[in-house]
Amino acid sequence: MSVTSMLALPLVVLTFIGVAAGSYPGFKMNRATIALVGAVALVALQVMSPAAAMHAIDPNTLLLLFAMMIVSANLRLARFFDWVGQWLADHARAPRILLALIIMAAGLLAALVLNDTVALAFTPLVLDLAERLERDPVPYLMGLAAAANIGSTATITGNPQNILIGQSSGIAYTDFLLRLGPVVLVGLALAWVIIVIVYRAEFGRPWSAGQAKVGAQVNAAQLRKCLVLIALMVVAFLAGAPIALAAIIAAAALLVTRRTEPDAVFARVDWPLLVFFTGLFVVTGALDATHLTDGLFAWVAPLAGAGVAPLALVTAVLSNLISNVPAVLLFRSLVPQLADPRRAWLTLAMASTLAGNLTLLGSVANLIVAEIARTHGVKLSFREYLRAGVPITLTTLAVGILWLSLIH
Repeated sequence: MSVTSMLALPLVVLTFIGVAAGSYPGFKMNRATIALVGAVALVALQVMSPAAAMHAIDPNTLLLLFAMMIVSANLRLARFFDWVGQWLADHARAPRILLALIIMAAGLLAALVLNDTVALAFTPLVLDLAERLERDPVPYLMGLAAAANIGSTATITGNPQNILIGQSSGIAYTDFLLRLGPVVLVGLALAWVIIVIVYRAEFGRPWSAGQAKVGAQVNAAQLRKCLVLIALMVVAFLAGAPIALAAIIAAAALLVTRRTEPDAVFARVDWPLLVFFTGLFVVTGALDATHLTDGLFAWVAPLAGAGVAPLALVTAVLSNLISNVPAVLLFRSLVPQLADPRRAWLTLAMASTLAGNLTLLGSVANLIVAEIARTHGVKLSFREYLRAGVPITLTTLAVGILWLSLIH
């Protein structure tokens, strides 16, 4: 092992441990600062040159992620999610129907915009609906979290790891949707069935005749503008336009306004996530630069050659150990060398996303739901989450593995 490899390995391992844990004991550091400090340390110790570090950063991925954050911020400011919440309240006639509508709405919207945004905007609405209808909020929060993760599997723009995979793989938006869309449809149905079974007591209770009112006060002009531009953006995606370019054009058009203050939009951009991605690009780039990924490829290649299932299971385990974005970044330089990189990319997207439903810590969307619920006096504990999270993850992964094993 070369001197640079000996320097790189402990720094990379320490960074990934911090990312997996979310912090270091005794230090006020989060995943974003840990990734950034790790990247800077690698450059400072000359494991990578500044030029090599800059080259490791993928600007298209960061641009697409930033653009989708701008789009999501405008939807929130237009009170779009409040409007959807009122629609749910108007059409729910039984607890099972309410759960189905929450899962359907969260899954569909997570496929269009980032799943974390859906979790952030929908959680207060679900809590309010449950309180007004005198229902136990936990099953509906579980449905929201599971659907946000499952739904985001369908598209390149559904979640951060899919954005990374989409930009790295070159797979078209439509192709990605057609290959993983069926897994999402079956997965959402399975999530509904499992939650109804696990929380049978809640769904067996009588339904209140009262009508819940969310009190949605949408910004009609801004909402119309958002919906038109998002529709045009999706049409561009489906037509095969460069995804990052189409998204940033839509985002820029949304910023041309006489009504919305720019600070209000930028305040809703997840800047730490952008820093997190940037740091991880450099950290995983150091693995390539020092050829430490050669050993990883020698281990992964036989698994990928053995079929979809081994690669999916390794991805799922790794995603829960170090989080899904770092897991995908580790595989990014390896997948193009595999015998069937296209299938491997799709497997990576499917498994890294669906694995997020396994535990409360499996995805940021889960943590958002749990934290907002806590501030409203509702406890969604780690143990409680496992009751539905484990069977949802195992069944949806099984569906994904079977589907990707069969399609060509």
